[in-house]
Amino acid sequence: MASFSLPFFSFFLFAAASSAVFYIADSQSFIGVNYGQLSDNLPPPSATANLLRSTSISKIRLYNADPLIIKSLANSGLGIVIGIANGDIPALASNPNSAAQWINTNLNPYYPASNILLITVGNEVMSSMDQNLISQLVPAMRNVQNAVNAANLGGKVKVSTVHSMAVLSQSDPPSSGRINPMFEGTMKEVVEFLKENESPFAINPYPFFAYQSDPRDETLAFCLFQPNSGRVDSGNGIKYMNMFDAQLDAVRSALNALGGFKDVEIMVAETGWAYRGDSNEVGTSVENARAYNGNLIAHLRSMVGTPLMPGKSVDTYIFALYDENLKPGPTSERAFGLFYPNLTMTYDVGLSKNSQTPTTPTTPTTPSSKPTAPVWCLPKADIPDDQLQSNLDYACGHGIDCGPIQPGGACFEPNTIQSHAAYAMNLYYQSLGKNPWNCDFSQTATLTSANPSYNACTYPGGST
Repeated sequence: MASFSLPFFSFFLFAAASSAVFYIADSQSFIGVNYGQLSDNLPPPSATANLLRSTSISKIRLYNADPLIIKSLANSGLGIVIGIANGDIPALASNPNSAAQWINTNLNPYYPASNILLITVGNEVMSSMDQNLISQLVPAMRNVQNAVNAANLGGKVKVSTVHSMAVLSQSDPPSSGRINPMFEGTMKEVVEFLKENESPFAINPYPFFAYQSDPRDETLAFCLFQPNSGRVDSGNGIKYMNMFDAQLDAVRSALNALGGFKDVEIMVAETGWAYRGDSNEVGTSVENARAYNGNLIAHLRSMVGTPLMPGKSVDTYIFALYDENLKPGPTSERAFGLFYPNLTMTYDVGLSKNSQTPTTPTTPTTPSSKPTAPVWCLPKADIPDDQLQSNLDYACGHGIDCGPIQPGGACFEPNTIQSHAAYAMNLYYQSLGKNPWNCDFSQTATLTSANPSYNACTYPGGST
């Protein structure tokens, strides 16, 4: 992970407090976590493997190829990303035999019992500004890919590399996203390689750093997926409701602008929020970290995607599983962990398979009667999709089961924001007390006595 400043939006938003705890019954294929090891107090790999089995995390990313960790994850069902250090790139680039030896040592003995999905060759090589290393990146990737192919694992185990957002020279607005000209030649080779091998473009977007670059309340709401008025992209008229989508679509635009790479998938190799920092590090708190990661998970699970990549969730690896107490730099660098070394949660974002619906938030004291006849909570007419998306993320991020609006669920069709938001908003209302204030959603919802259920899709409802 690298700290850096980039040009980001100037946002005019409505700030709101919304700290999400999200319940996930089963593993989600698009939710992963980074497992860094710059620490002297980590639990043994076997304990970590047991911890991961108790969560809905489906993938784990290593920065190396630690054999103890890889073996501990055998037959766990977890997908594994293993990494090649930047320092190993020159040898791999210059000697195909070195790449073959690396594969024979770090992949072949463990696959397929350990479900290794991807090998990342280097981490944020471009932003290292080491021109010699940058020039050797693609040759190293090709030699590693050839070694994977020689092991008859081509197409099963992918090869890629990981980039920081600093590879973009332009990201504001997202439609203007462009690769930095100083990297464009090598980057085009990288993306051509990815296209040839159907491998993902791996990027590290951090709304956390965006907020630190522009520490205003309105920016914080946008970065934390909290209710806000959004920001319209002046290039295409799309309104963005959160920084995560804006950053990903800036990357999508940059890849599209390279020419011929619209089919290259994007993978989020790192994203997260520090829960503690130095006195001059704005935004570092447990509340903000819980809100970001919890709302991120809710957003991913909604399967809406981004405006430029709709209808699916990008594979996302949250940073990080544990704090790394030996990392240099400001305090925040050592405070991204979702779990303590004693295996307890730093804060709860609903990743445990045993997570329970959170306690209903404190409600207004103004007396208000509940309905005695069956009623349902639905969006008002003519509410724009961006507001419905915000409502959907909010509802699914507060302890309800949005599984029925996932692919294959009874309420997935019609696959529209209007339909999915209606189901989620009603379930939120029914689950959190059936109080009038549970069906407000910033005055975009209303109660109705008309049952909205259809076909096999049943909307919960009833008298209290």
